[in-house]
Amino acid sequence: MKKNYKDILLESESGFMMPFPLEDQEELQISLGYGEQQHPEDGTPFKHQGVDLLTNGKPLYAMASGMIIGAGHDSIHEDYIIAKYGKYEVKYGHLMEAYCPYGTVIKAGQKIGKSGPFLHLEVRFDGTTVDPMEFLSMIWANIQQLAAMGIHSAPMVEKLGGKKVKTKYDKEQDEILLMMMRWLPSYMNELRTGSYAPPKRLKTMLRHIFSEAAERNFLFEKLPDMGNPLGLTDSSLPLAEKIQNLLIEDFLGYSWLRYNACPASWSETQKKNFLIKLPKMD
Repeated sequence: MKKNYKDILLESESGFMMPFPLEDQEELQISLGYGEQQHPEDGTPFKHQGVDLLTNGKPLYAMASGMIIGAGHDSIHEDYIIAKYGKYEVKYGHLMEAYCPYGTVIKAGQKIGKSGPFLHLEVRFDGTTVDPMEFLSMIWANIQQLAAMGIHSAPMVEKLGGKKVKTKYDKEQDEILLMMMRWLPSYMNELRTGSYAPPKRLKTMLRHIFSEAAERNFLFEKLPDMGNPLGLTDSSLPLAEKIQNLLIEDFLGYSWLRYNACPASWSETQKKNFLIKLPKMD
């Protein structure tokens, strides 16, 4: 299957969640892998469409925004449910309990069932079976990316009265998100250690924006929470858009200077104009 990365990227308004919890130091145990396997009972070779994970009655969570599009019982996977996340369909088999009937709209972190001694996890993308471990890796990367950006619950689009925070990079947002999945951890780590410092112009502009927000009483207009620590509402949307533009621009500058990478859709003129504004790195 030819992968179009704009298509395989999973977007979720409710954030992302791993399918079940793991305690500290607890390893994910796979009893039967994906692909060509030997049947555990008679040893005959067969192609396993999913993975079997030792879960021992763990609660199961929705991994992203989606809907339950299947629920039932069969001789192979016993009680099961199927959740649709974007173009992905995930089958959870060998359930002890299922909490969401067919047609239920679900959000990341919502309890949708309880596993038996083990869980059969099967993933299809646009109708084609894929390795569930690759899908779980993407979910994990999305969680880590949002955590590095300080987002632990619903994204800002829901936190500002439901209005989208628009930026001048919206046309390239899929490409930039893929770049963030690859290089954002390095960017955040270099900011933390001081091996990368944003240009003084960025710091000056951010100070000006926050001063303006304070003067206009845009801060703490509502009770703050983890996803919106400044208590912003839709009245502060123009300032939020300015901040978003500056932060995306700095990440893109870092990506270019460290990895010579930029959105693939940029023209030579866009690249040249962007390069003019970049500071020199040590």
